[in-house]
Amino acid sequence: MQAAGQPPRILNAQQIEKMRTVCRLGREILDLAATYVRPGVTTDEIDEVVHNACIERNAYPSPLNYRGFPKSVCTSVNEVICHGIPDKRPLREGDIVNIDVSLYFDGYHGDLNATYPVGKIDDESAKLIRVTRECLDAAIALVKPGALFRDLGKAIEPIAKANGCSVVRTFTGHGINELFHTAPNIPHYAKNKAVGTMKPGMTFSIEPMINLGNNWADVHWPDNWTATTVDGKRSAQFEETVLVTETGVEVLTAAKSA
Repeated sequence: MQAAGQPPRILNAQQIEKMRTVCRLGREILDLAATYVRPGVTTDEIDEVVHNACIERNAYPSPLNYRGFPKSVCTSVNEVICHGIPDKRPLREGDIVNIDVSLYFDGYHGDLNATYPVGKIDDESAKLIRVTRECLDAAIALVKPGALFRDLGKAIEPIAKANGCSVVRTFTGHGINELFHTAPNIPHYAKNKAVGTMKPGMTFSIEPMINLGNNWADVHWPDNWTATTVDGKRSAQFEETVLVTETGVEVLTAAKSA
């Protein structure tokens, strides 16, 4: 286990293989959950799908009972930035929903998420989803040995701003391996003060949260988890777990090519 303040862990070949496995399982589960996204389905039902899919793979849903989180997946609808708790509200035509899957298998955690349209959505919401994915992909493209963690935000924020959006600052990407959240810390905005340089064998998540409009601030609900935009505008997020390789980056949670 890694003590606080230590530099990011560098995994050996066997550990990297375990990360590949858990991240591949995570992708399977997220893709399965996404097939249930449609009007009338509750996020509680999606939670049940994710929970059962984890158990069927002899894995454990990392969020369940993590610091008191009561469910097996985070589902963040519309103005919810992150950490939405599944409930009995049916999804409605025109909503957007982020599904954030994390699981623990054979000693390692995998973490990924994506934002999905519920039925037909308006152009502004579709643009938000597209821009958020662009932000993540631009950051992933920078990952290689010698790159600075603080520079990822430099790739993300200009894309968001150019499209009339803002980057949430309260929540960051994070190291992930035997621990669910560990070093390094990955802010998604420009001019951040993240410490450290990427080295082969490091695994971490990049997960920008992008809001419509220029207000990146968030408000926390009394459940101590749900974070929403202050102005009620919509927020989207995409997340991948990545590995720094000798030559660049491997996206451990990547979707299968068509």
